[in-house]
Amino acid sequence: MRRLSWFNTVSLTLGFAFLYIPMLILIVYSFNGGKLVTVWAGFSTKWYGELFRNEAFLDAALNTLKVAVLSSTFATVLGTMAAYTMVRGGRFAGRTLFSGMIYAPLVMPEVITGLSLLLLFIAIGLDRSITTIVLAHTTFSMCYVSVVVSSRLVTFDRSLEEAALDLGATPFHAFRLVTLPIIAPAVISGWLLAFTLSLDDLVIASFTAGPSATTLPIKIFSAVRLGVSPEINALSTILISIVAVGVITTSLMSKRAIAQRQRDEQEAN
Repeated sequence: MRRLSWFNTVSLTLGFAFLYIPMLILIVYSFNGGKLVTVWAGFSTKWYGELFRNEAFLDAALNTLKVAVLSSTFATVLGTMAAYTMVRGGRFAGRTLFSGMIYAPLVMPEVITGLSLLLLFIAIGLDRSITTIVLAHTTFSMCYVSVVVSSRLVTFDRSLEEAALDLGATPFHAFRLVTLPIIAPAVISGWLLAFTLSLDDLVIASFTAGPSATTLPIKIFSAVRLGVSPEINALSTILISIVAVGVITTSLMSKRAIAQRQRDEQEAN
């Protein structure tokens, strides 16, 4: 096994320290009993209780989940359709324009995207609400789904579809019964990516959200501008814990699946 050099070891240590020490400090001070986040006043969990009694944060979190689920679902459907058209559609009139419109949000500044969507909603008379946030998040996240799914479709063995068609399946049934199950990991990955992007978005949501529809990132940003409160630390700690549990669970499931596949291959041999 190749050993890490001292330069690589120091670089990794400094990199991980830069990333995770602020998170550790935040987690520690989320259990601070005092109101000042930089002065330790004893261990306490009262700010977690205050957080769960804060209806503004709870409503914002519920709105964020609604937007993330709806927008990621719509983006996955539209992005998969766009990817299938790009990969399987061959050459057609407007293909270059179509692909450019799909991939434009990848390089477009979020400020421009949010402002253009705001002007569109004003022009058509659509009041800013949960609906406008969902439409905005669907617009910018479907391109990410399209990239993920199209990369899988490029390497897809089309002979499987052709075999299904030769056996009497219609193109729709061949896609539903053959293509979709094979590309399902890419579709799920695209949905998760769109879900994560929606949860994390602040700029576009700030343009398209209305007074009665506030997402959690907007609420946190507004609260931090007035000073970091212990409730923000508690909320951030909960979010970090959820992400950590999700990453660890996914890693364990992946290792278990690989181990099971290796056992199956050994039994087959």
